[in-house]
Amino acid sequence: MGCDCEAKGLEIAIRQAEDRMMRSIYSDIRAWVRAHAQDYVLEYFRLLSERRKNAHTSHLDQMTAHTFYHYNAPPHPNQIADAQATLKRGLDDDWQASVQRYPEILEYYFGLVELTIPDDNDSAVKDPPLSALNGQRKAMRRRTVAEGLPSSDSRGSRGGGEAPYDTTPAPPPPPPPPFDDRSLGLERRNSSRRSRMPSRPSTSYYASFP
Repeated sequence: MGCDCEAKGLEIAIRQAEDRMMRSIYSDIRAWVRAHAQDYVLEYFRLLSERRKNAHTSHLDQMTAHTFYHYNAPPHPNQIADAQATLKRGLDDDWQASVQRYPEILEYYFGLVELTIPDDNDSAVKDPPLSALNGQRKAMRRRTVAEGLPSSDSRGSRGGGEAPYDTTPAPPPPPPPPFDDRSLGLERRNSSRRSRMPSRPSTSYYASFP
């Protein structure tokens, strides 16, 4: 049975390279999704709570008009307290309904993120700058052989005598262009987006007066 050391080594190298190059991208994506999801939930709760408060105000107005019409007196304090307690419970329910939408909203915004992969025929894929150094060394060897000079592999002893050619090493090749780990990009899809506006709550949270 063959040794799987090479495969394991490759997996380790992949994980290390992925961690170096992709960690910041993952962090940016997570922060972007988190911010937009929180904004949506807060806006959703604001919409629900605003409608509930408006319904509460209308309820108090109706209750006041009812008691003055029938009893020529303001509502009883217990009625006001009950209405306030109903409002508080309703706002708590609205908040729970808002935060329970987080899974759906997070998936939606994660789905807007796009990571682009270059085509296999792209020049950067077929001829990456990583091979430039090896290519220059091979070219230097071919030139020395063509000129009738001994290559680095055929050199004899370095003992006395003047070198038959300039042994000054060639200048190093220019460094490869920096890899922009953000070239994959964070692009938001501009099409096929479904409306995520919250559904309208009930127009009234209170029973009408007789």
